[in-house]
Amino acid sequence: MTGLYRKILVPLENSRFDQVILAHTKALARLTGAALVLLHVADGWVARNFKRLKLAESEEMKLDREYLETLTRDLVQDGFAVSYVLAVGEPADEIIAVAKAESVDLIAMATHGHRWLADFFLGSTADKVRHCVEIPVLMVKG
Repeated sequence: MTGLYRKILVPLENSRFDQVILAHTKALARLTGAALVLLHVADGWVARNFKRLKLAESEEMKLDREYLETLTRDLVQDGFAVSYVLAVGEPADEIIAVAKAESVDLIAMATHGHRWLADFFLGSTADKVRHCVEIPVLMVKG
């Protein structure tokens, strides 16, 4: 199975759901020899207006970067090839953009289940991602 996936994108949200998807992707990366690309999309007010208004990083964004750096360091110590991206904006759009930019073979993400009316009217991040990419998307219920 070596070589099936060369690079796996793992969107994270700095929540308890991250450990669920990381457990799956670590096992898959070990099996296939894939590198991991961790992604967190900061989506607070500063993050959503960061580029347009040329703002300084918020405290939330700094904490998000520290979180990604810590996870990356821990995974590298466990023998994984890992990089990370801290993006800003709409989560689904950024996941799609990073998947293309990083030429990943798989997107592995945790889902929350349904949020009823919010999913119906707005659509979920996972649904938008899976409909807008040409690569496999692994969705694991968190």
